[in-house]
Amino acid sequence: MNRHRSIAAILSVLFMGLGQLYNRQFVKGLLLIAVNATALIYLVPNIGKAIWGVVTLGEKTQGLKKVGRINVPVPGDHSIFLLISGLITILIFAIFMTIYIMNIRDAYRNGSLRDKGMAVPDFKKTWAYVTDKNFPLLMLAIPALGVLFLTIMPIVFMIMLAFTNYASPNHIPPKALVDWVGFETFANLLTLKTWSHTFIGVFTWTIVWAVIATVTTYFGGMLVALLIESKGVRLKKLWRTLFIIPYAIPQLISLLVMRNLFNGQFGPVNQYLGYFGLGKLPWLTDPFWAKVTVILVNMWVGIPVSMVLILGVLTAIPKDLYEAADVDGASGFQKFKIITVPFILFSTAPILIMQFAGNINNFNVIFLLTNGDPVKGDYQFAGSTDLLVTWLYKLTLNNSQFNMASAIGIIIFLIVASFSIWNYRRSRSFKEEDMIQ
Repeated sequence: MNRHRSIAAILSVLFMGLGQLYNRQFVKGLLLIAVNATALIYLVPNIGKAIWGVVTLGEKTQGLKKVGRINVPVPGDHSIFLLISGLITILIFAIFMTIYIMNIRDAYRNGSLRDKGMAVPDFKKTWAYVTDKNFPLLMLAIPALGVLFLTIMPIVFMIMLAFTNYASPNHIPPKALVDWVGFETFANLLTLKTWSHTFIGVFTWTIVWAVIATVTTYFGGMLVALLIESKGVRLKKLWRTLFIIPYAIPQLISLLVMRNLFNGQFGPVNQYLGYFGLGKLPWLTDPFWAKVTVILVNMWVGIPVSMVLILGVLTAIPKDLYEAADVDGASGFQKFKIITVPFILFSTAPILIMQFAGNINNFNVIFLLTNGDPVKGDYQFAGSTDLLVTWLYKLTLNNSQFNMASAIGIIIFLIVASFSIWNYRRSRSFKEEDMIQ
């Protein structure tokens, strides 16, 4: 009674597509056979080398051999190329195995229909089913492949680098091979004085910066929005347009202009201070004032974003709530505390969490305004205003400390992901949405 389903499944196990041919699904079967053949042509000669490359990261270095008066290249292994190509091949193998398992299930399912005396859908019906009921999955397949190879694979690659010794000057291919070192990179980051001191200092400033930058821009935007929406304020559209201009200008331009404005020797800000008999301030050259400067400039750039967001929330608050509060004799502060603030926080709490996470990784403001400077002598490749993300950039692009940069990248991800998920799940908007579902 179960003859067809068993035979179809066994044939699909032996070679992808044979079960479909047995079930008289000839077009589908031929397509799967073509996929199987293409995968075998690619994987058979490559999968073994890919696994070897990922496990060993190479055994022989590249170099030059002098033959007479000519230096002849000596072929060898490039650890990073082996790791990347190995990851790509393993991902392709994983995709193939997924299709292979789906092929067996499909053959078994259609064989079951034959055992029950039911007709097996032909290619036309199958295609109609895929493009109708499963159309969203069909359209998501291509973006999913893009995410797999362009997002997930680089993340996996970065994580793997953190467990190697891929760093200048002794382990940079093709001159030298890279080795797996386990958790040694993380141990060095936390225990070696030169690295741990820098990490603790940069990490502390990153958290302080993220908190201050988020609080100042959010509540600054709230204040501006409330002032614009006040009853006594006229020309509200003009005020909205005026305050949104800093956001409309590309951030790159704004930050570079601000960098010139706060120049310690020639900047207009210090010149105006001199006109009023005040001394010049080292806005970008003193560690303390450089941190103050980036916070002030970030307020200029970030307050308009929060203002626009909160203006939209204010217009959505029912007016009858304020009218009922007036009847009860509530003061303006009481209405603000009981009605306005809860509505704003309820609607914007997830975005507030995102702003905090974004400020932890706020590369543009720090890099374009101060480049992480001023220099701090006891820091390892970092300046006084460097965040973890800008320190990571310097370690990678300027100093070839790829393993340490990867370890820092993992730490940033863990901080941002854990904080965002924990706080988002505690927000009222998430809890009420979960109760509705």
